[in-house]
Amino acid sequence: MASKGLFLTVSLLAVAAIGVGSYYSFKSQQQEKEAAEAAKMKLVLDQEVSPCDDFFLHACGPWIKANPIPADRSRWGTFDELQQRNQNLLHDILEKAAKGNEAGTAKIGAFYAACMDEAAADAAGVTPVKPLLDQIAAVKDKAALGALIATLHNAGVNALFGFGAQQSFAKAEDTIAAFDQGGLGLPDRDYYFKDDERSTTLRDAYVKHVAAIFVLAGDSAEAADKKAAAVMAFETRLASGTMSKVDRRDTAKLNNPTSFAAFSGSAKGVDFAAYVREVGAPAFTDMNVNDPGFFTSLDKALAETSLDDIKTYLAWQSLRATAPWLSKGFVDENFGFYGKTMSGAAENRPRWKRCTSAADGALGEDLGKHFVEAAFGPEHKARMLVMLDDLRAAYAEDIKQLDWMSDETKVKALEKLSAMAQKIGYPETWRDYTALEVRKDDLVGNQFRSARFENGYQLAKIGQKVDKNEWFMTPPTVNAYYDPSQNNINFPAGILQPPFFDFKADDGLNYGAIGAVIGHEMTHGFDDEGRAFDAAGNLKDWWTEEDGHKFEAKAQCLVDQYGSYQVAGDTNQNGKLTLGENTADNGGLRLALMALKNRAGGDAALARKDANGVTAEQKLFYGWASVWCSSSKPENERLRAQTDPHSAPRHRVNGTVANMPEFAKAFNCQPTDKMVRGDKACKVW
Repeated sequence: MASKGLFLTVSLLAVAAIGVGSYYSFKSQQQEKEAAEAAKMKLVLDQEVSPCDDFFLHACGPWIKANPIPADRSRWGTFDELQQRNQNLLHDILEKAAKGNEAGTAKIGAFYAACMDEAAADAAGVTPVKPLLDQIAAVKDKAALGALIATLHNAGVNALFGFGAQQSFAKAEDTIAAFDQGGLGLPDRDYYFKDDERSTTLRDAYVKHVAAIFVLAGDSAEAADKKAAAVMAFETRLASGTMSKVDRRDTAKLNNPTSFAAFSGSAKGVDFAAYVREVGAPAFTDMNVNDPGFFTSLDKALAETSLDDIKTYLAWQSLRATAPWLSKGFVDENFGFYGKTMSGAAENRPRWKRCTSAADGALGEDLGKHFVEAAFGPEHKARMLVMLDDLRAAYAEDIKQLDWMSDETKVKALEKLSAMAQKIGYPETWRDYTALEVRKDDLVGNQFRSARFENGYQLAKIGQKVDKNEWFMTPPTVNAYYDPSQNNINFPAGILQPPFFDFKADDGLNYGAIGAVIGHEMTHGFDDEGRAFDAAGNLKDWWTEEDGHKFEAKAQCLVDQYGSYQVAGDTNQNGKLTLGENTADNGGLRLALMALKNRAGGDAALARKDANGVTAEQKLFYGWASVWCSSSKPENERLRAQTDPHSAPRHRVNGTVANMPEFAKAFNCQPTDKMVRGDKACKVW
């Protein structure tokens, strides 16, 4: 679970009548029976691995052995297993909708039916993207690039840079325009510059992939090779000015308010007035540029690159965006590089899975309301509200007893925690997709129109007040997020399913799983990024200088700890890139334990064993491990180590519990055991 990116490009009446605080006293007899049955569930553990030696393998080893990575995946875990269950439900909804037998599902049904028509896609070949390619080819001078890039952005093509609506850093209630970096075909800037053998091999494979796509689009092999070289040269220039993922964690570096007149006057490589007009943005004066250095570099790259090479790059980006939805040759070649070479998957996902994901992306709330009807009832929300209250109380307790934070800063921290809003399950008001045209016989056209629809929806926010009820994830999503600019935590219905949240399971497992996720998202409000925002969501330093330094010293412990971990046997985790998530993992699990202790009634209750000889405290740690049980292909592990702000699942489990003396006590670990860091343990929250 990650905090939302700063640049935006995510019956209740019965519950109210009962009252959240009264939930446990109003359980039905059936619920009591289910809870009793759940308490008898026997954990499947690897008893040959000591929990004190490797808790991840102790808790997850049997699951990993029983669940090998599917051929169409580069990673498989309980997280992915839940995603698949949710997708199966969405698939059933979409199949029925495509047959036209379900009321209120015409649009999602037409989108899915068009996507599933593989024969039509094969017959069309490259034709659906030809209009874009013809527009690119028709450009006669660089002055026309602004209008052209607007057309490409509205079609969902990642060309040159990004533009959209963003909350003001200084006035969180306002939405302003913002320009950002973009335009790369490889996952991260470092892929263009690292000189080790693996990176060189990947770059060579990328160039061959680009050439292969151009051949499929009709070029000769010789012409395609020249175009691929031109694409690589231009993207390398773009990458040279791109801010690193680690630097982007420093929000102050992204806060560069300016006026559109000043920005467009200084950035000469693109006619930004024409761009803004053609992309359909409302008129605006104030704006932010997240990375001014990128646009300086972009100007230079455009000035020193021929128009033909720029057009070649734009054609490539257009083909890259549409390749998954063109004929079989494009689909296979796209998967061959991005799925197999980059990630390690052996086979492409079945078409129905790709089309289900596409429908969720294009019509997420239209599809999502049907998911909610089938998978998320009021009883789930009621129990979530209880846990949210418990975790919030635990965090307040934690802040008050901190020995490194001054009373002055504690007051502000408690104010922020109290103001932290929460959203559970799904939006209060569903999005209206009436204006989106969907045709049952136009797969790529649907992709283009949905991209334009979404872009227009986002751009219309510019100059408006922020809608804090909006979601930035669709209801079936298996994820959660904290939004620093809105100071709220968000839990889609998709993640509120087993193993994260099992209505039939007891508190120990639930507090270790979804409870730790709740604490994780709350802690994001006080990690190295989140702490830079105040209770209202403004970018504002509310810490005393001394407390800020103390926080940084404690955070450095986590940087060093997780930066020492390796994946794939040869690649170190990036402790700075993963700092926020590691802070949230450690804080979240510790808060969940505090909340469980308060709910259970103290240490004695936590230490009481059930019929299987497992304590509630041990169940909490098993619940934590259960949501990260997984295995990955080496390619996927290396890719994530370079691009993912989350640590590898094994390190999320072991790194976190090794910092907790409560874990060592619960499992009778000795000071010399691997899961005991002792005086090297890291603790921020």
